[in-house]
Amino acid sequence: MNPSRVKARWAQGKPVLCVLNHLVDARATEVIATMGFDCIWIDLEHGERSTETLAHLCRAARLAGADVMARPAKGEFMRMGRLLEAGAHGILYPRCESVEEAREVVRWAKFPPLGERGFDSGNADNTYGERPATEYVPEANRQTWIAIQIESPNALPHARAIAEVDAVDMIFFGPCDYSNLSGKIGLFRDSSIMQAARQIAKDTRAAGKHFGTLAFDLGHAKQLLDLGATFLNCGADIGMLRRSLAEAQRGYAELGFCF
Repeated sequence: MNPSRVKARWAQGKPVLCVLNHLVDARATEVIATMGFDCIWIDLEHGERSTETLAHLCRAARLAGADVMARPAKGEFMRMGRLLEAGAHGILYPRCESVEEAREVVRWAKFPPLGERGFDSGNADNTYGERPATEYVPEANRQTWIAIQIESPNALPHARAIAEVDAVDMIFFGPCDYSNLSGKIGLFRDSSIMQAARQIAKDTRAAGKHFGTLAFDLGHAKQLLDLGATFLNCGADIGMLRRSLAEAQRGYAELGFCF
């Protein structure tokens, strides 16, 4: 399988920059990858995307060596192996509430001796059978990575213990769901939400793992980097497209066009 760009950046002591890819046309994925972003987040928790769609988008990402971080829905443990076989390097597991749940993620996302992932080497992650099992299994364990999301106040006290689970590489704070579940709907940068981010970052770093989250603008990104974040998602393709179209609307409205 292709070497993980995310793991290489981490090994160099450099932060990772990611873009959330909502559009299912592989050209959108290809644009993001060829522009040099480290990672492309493809979400299968929400929306209509399938594992087959993910496989097509992974092919586009591989053209420029970008990692794909695939997010299944909560409890979709068996699906994680198929997402990795399709070419994802990273698994982003949502709404984790306990150490036991994090261990289940490792169990299904890693081959022995780290976990119990099912073996089928005839897929994209092994270049369709290129390597024998003795090479493929340890290499897949080395190049794939696991991110666990903390998204609720109930999970906050367990962040350190979850981060300490073997083979978990990153704790990813989800400020949107966390704010909603805290009764702060839409207030993604409320002081209490930022305090939760600080606590999770502290706990994660104390466990020797990577801390990641969403950056809403450059100022927010700097705050997060100062907290020790080594993985930031800087936006979504569909949001970027909408902002560009809105900018065009404003300009052309001054010329008398109506929308």
